[in-house]
Amino acid sequence: MFRKIAVAAGLMAAAISGPVQAQDYPTKPIEFIVPWGPGGGSDTLMRLVAQGLAEETGQAVPVINMPGVGGNIGLAEFAKRPADGYTISQIHEGLLISNGTGITELNWDSFMPIALVTSSPQYLTFSKNDNFSTFDEMVAYAKDHPGAVRAGVTLAGVPHLHMAMIEDAYDIQFSYVGYEGTGQRIRALVGGNIDVAIGDVSSAGQFVENGDLIFAAVGMPERTADEPDVPTFKELGKDLDLAVTRGVVLPKGTPQDIADALEAHLEKVMQNEDVRTKIKNVGSEPVFLGQDAYKAYLGKLSETVNRLVGKLAG
Repeated sequence: MFRKIAVAAGLMAAAISGPVQAQDYPTKPIEFIVPWGPGGGSDTLMRLVAQGLAEETGQAVPVINMPGVGGNIGLAEFAKRPADGYTISQIHEGLLISNGTGITELNWDSFMPIALVTSSPQYLTFSKNDNFSTFDEMVAYAKDHPGAVRAGVTLAGVPHLHMAMIEDAYDIQFSYVGYEGTGQRIRALVGGNIDVAIGDVSSAGQFVENGDLIFAAVGMPERTADEPDVPTFKELGKDLDLAVTRGVVLPKGTPQDIADALEAHLEKVMQNEDVRTKIKNVGSEPVFLGQDAYKAYLGKLSETVNRLVGKLAG
């Protein structure tokens, strides 16, 4: 599926296809509920998208932060909003995990997915240790010493899913240590309290540059421009997609012509070079998947979560 994302990103200049957008939408401000706190990755990226959408439509797009319970408080409130196109929200992999582990009854199909707009590459990141310094060495060590590799995650969160995917693909076993957020996890990694973690350029890149940490593998279909020397999981034997993808959704039941109009607006936003540059500058990738492709991606991801939910709940 990320091959489709990569292709879509490369075709941003292509003409917009699909239904002609509704001529009268929007006629007033669109409230954007971001179910995360100010200053985090979702907030930063969605404010850039909101700014671009405001410029594209000529209507204000105020961002309303509603954090709590891994994004579920804001999404529960969003689910109650009128299905008229004037309230939008954002989801990522965390919602599917929360549903799979029983934290919320809401899932991706509780809403109308309109467009995937950003993808943040995730890297398997090592501390400096005496047991391994490359991915192959880590796998060999983990096979010989089941449970000896200490993996820092947000329990039942996206990093936990990514680690479970690595365990499953390479038939190894980690022991998990839980942390509230990325910052705590990376500091623990630098301090040698854990051996491996999922990181990204914004959280761990400086430590890698300083020689304190090692990026061992990236969960993208191709090597990234930021870290061109880091191999992909496909190069290392398994074709794993490890990224935090953020997409825009509408309340379920929104008229299809409004959904189509919003999709068309967002496609134009993601062609905007200023928006694209700003997204890249904060360590993510601007992408575009419209309604059908985004639903297909979420459906495939849901199958993965359901298959590994025992690891995430345990």
